[in-house]
Amino acid sequence: MGSSGLMSIDLGLRGAVVGLCLLIAGVGLRDHRDSTVVRLGAALAVGAAASAIDSAPTFPRPFQWWAPFILALAGGNSVIFWLWARAAFDDDFVVKRWHGGLWAAVTGLQFYVAGWSLWPTFDRALSLTTLGLALLAAAQTLATWRTDLVAGRRRLRLVVLIGASTYIVIVAAANFAGTPSMSFSSVASVANAFALLGLVGVSAWNLLRAADTQGSILASATGDASGSARTMARDGERKPPEIERALLRRLEQLMVVERAYRREGLTIGSLSARLGVPEYRLRQLINEGLGHRNFNAFLNGYRIEDAKTALADPEQRDVPVLTIAMDAGFQSLGPFNRAFKASTDLTPTEFRRLALARHASTVLKDQDNLEIGKSA
Repeated sequence: MGSSGLMSIDLGLRGAVVGLCLLIAGVGLRDHRDSTVVRLGAALAVGAAASAIDSAPTFPRPFQWWAPFILALAGGNSVIFWLWARAAFDDDFVVKRWHGGLWAAVTGLQFYVAGWSLWPTFDRALSLTTLGLALLAAAQTLATWRTDLVAGRRRLRLVVLIGASTYIVIVAAANFAGTPSMSFSSVASVANAFALLGLVGVSAWNLLRAADTQGSILASATGDASGSARTMARDGERKPPEIERALLRRLEQLMVVERAYRREGLTIGSLSARLGVPEYRLRQLINEGLGHRNFNAFLNGYRIEDAKTALADPEQRDVPVLTIAMDAGFQSLGPFNRAFKASTDLTPTEFRRLALARHASTVLKDQDNLEIGKSA
């Protein structure tokens, strides 16, 4: 096949990529515009569309007036991908201002490399940045995989994230290669476009089936597992599993009475072994029966309540906060302070001061009422 035929295939594949990316962004923002994960996913899709355009062999050199805008959208997509992975796999993640600064820096480097840089050092720096962000995104997947309780997110997002990470790594590695021949460049460009189309196609398929299938990428990102289950039941495809009341009572006994959350290094595997049930059933129970998306958040709920009781106890006013945190099951003071502040909007010290003040006020009021009763 001649170079003109390869170019036609290349442009056709890239056109399909652009169309699917814009479809993903539009559907996601239409249905879940308030979700940070979906907004970042839409930005990622738009950036992928821009990347498909600016890496095309027909992209204008020198640049036309609209080219810098395309380069800006594509340039920082590695940052957007990393932020999307953080938001998708960490329920407590919040986008901060410095994230925008990082995006601007990487975008500026991409723009400089594409427009003016003649030094290979800048190309290598950009490739290393892209590779590093892809590895950070993959690390986020591995770091939170064991504690993730959302079945759809565990099944599908891991596959998509690894696939996207692999794609970015391949693109970054290609940038380290020497200048290829013209024929090799044409074949590589077609292969690049075909791989991108496959990745975007899988994402689009999962997005469009979100209304009918539990655990789709979009549903798992927004936490709408219950809605997906109701849809399945309505359509008669598969009934959502009923929560096992007896198992729920056993779990409550283990956590409330036996205080299993205080056990050092407690994992969902060890907890399921104590209950004598498969791990997947316990994940399902905690997620669908109790509404928790993360196992650590499930444990911390009990631990925080335990700590609040101790901090509000006048007989423990002199017990150090670290001791209370360790007794409740936390391994160090830093995670305890962050979890406590996120739950109560107060630091442990502030909570203790207010709780003890309320207790003292109640005692004084009871004493006054007793005195009034005696005098009467």
